[in-house]
Amino acid sequence: MTAIANELPAADGEARFNHLYLEETVAVDTATRTAGFEDPEFIRALDVVFAGLYFAAVDASSAGKPVPRSWAPLFAARGDPHIAPIQFALAGMNAHINHDLPLALVSTFEAESVELSRDSPQYRDYLKVNDTIAGTEARVKQEFLTGMVGVADQVLGHIDDVIAMWSISEARNAAWTNAEALWALRDHPDLTAAFADTLDGTVGFASRGLLIPTLPEA
Repeated sequence: MTAIANELPAADGEARFNHLYLEETVAVDTATRTAGFEDPEFIRALDVVFAGLYFAAVDASSAGKPVPRSWAPLFAARGDPHIAPIQFALAGMNAHINHDLPLALVSTFEAESVELSRDSPQYRDYLKVNDTIAGTEARVKQEFLTGMVGVADQVLGHIDDVIAMWSISEARNAAWTNAEALWALRDHPDLTAAFADTLDGTVGFASRGLLIPTLPEA
């Protein structure tokens, strides 16, 4: 993520998301080392698999190859000057949490030979991460909004509407539920593929809504 940040102009839409994601990743890594998590190694393993899905989307986009439909709106709009920085950040979070996180959860539970269950230390740790991520997200949101001094109140009102569409805790709750569905379907590859494809498309649709241009012409 640091390498990506160094390669991209600050105004690039991917850079906006990458900044938020990097800050959250550092915060979660710090938290798992200090906050009494029950299975911190699982959270760290999950973070590696999770980040890998983002890096795969970045690599595909850079190579001109098709990207998941959940990520396509962000990469397509990344240079649009009429989209606010916070919108890019939230669209990336939408793609990464609502689409990538369920896949990463299933892969990590399988790799660790642990049953995906709400009655588990892994789930309790998963919930514990929410506060850390939410706090970091709130701080970075404020950074983005502070940089918009002088933007008309009406425009800021539209941006507030976009922000109101997004909830990190609800997204992570939905990601776990979708992971449970994928876990239940793992012995049925056709149904798994169909579910994952539908999830990809649905998340992409939501990202397009988060990326509706809100800023006026220069």
